[in-house]
Amino acid sequence: MHIPSLRDAVKADEWALRCDLAACYRLVAAYGWSDLVFTHISAKLPDSVTGGEHQFLINPYGLMFDEITASSLVKVDMACRKVIDSPFPVNPAGFVIHSAVHEARPEVGCVLHTHTRAGVAVSAQQHGILPISQQSTFVLHSLAYHDYEGVAFRPDEKPRLQADLGQANFLVLRNHGLLTVGRGVAEAFLNMYTFENTCRIQVDALAGGGALTQVNPGILANMGEVMKVATAGQGAQLAWPALLRKVERLDPSYKT
Repeated sequence: MHIPSLRDAVKADEWALRCDLAACYRLVAAYGWSDLVFTHISAKLPDSVTGGEHQFLINPYGLMFDEITASSLVKVDMACRKVIDSPFPVNPAGFVIHSAVHEARPEVGCVLHTHTRAGVAVSAQQHGILPISQQSTFVLHSLAYHDYEGVAFRPDEKPRLQADLGQANFLVLRNHGLLTVGRGVAEAFLNMYTFENTCRIQVDALAGGGALTQVNPGILANMGEVMKVATAGQGAQLAWPALLRKVERLDPSYKT
């Protein structure tokens, strides 16, 4: 399907964000985290684009993640009205979840939600995320849980999801999947990379059948300081340029 380019129709800040978000969709597909067309990643547009109005970009419902381009992303306001005309609808469940987070957490620039096999498996385990890997220590530092209420298309679920997320950056949606937030696209992606690997490791470790060694609670309590020393909060910025080079090698059409 031919989608006209928006490069010359939007501000430079919006175009840059569109390219980053489209790259994120391609990476989610490349890493095997997509669920056909049924999950979502959103990015909040900066005030320099919107003049202070809350608007965000989200996937065109019906496109596979490896088809998404910068120009095909749908721009909506907080009432799910399209700001720029698009031939594609927006997934109602996607809008409810993402608008809830963007509404409650104004500092969040990107929300990433997945239904991966490992993520859903761990979301169904009563004990949740176990402290059994280095990856899990980063997740447990900022983790929350939200109980399953059915497909998330009812606006009345929003306040409960917002309350459960609180100030956490990682959210287990029970019996459903995983959600991460970040100050930008790069941070939300790196958080999901860590979250997904935490779940894969846990599923594999439990499948081994033996007793598990848990991380010392003292290490978990000190993770805030560890993260400051390890990456000074810049881990996503260190990895993102390399990830963009990966997307370029796979298919540079994401930025059209």
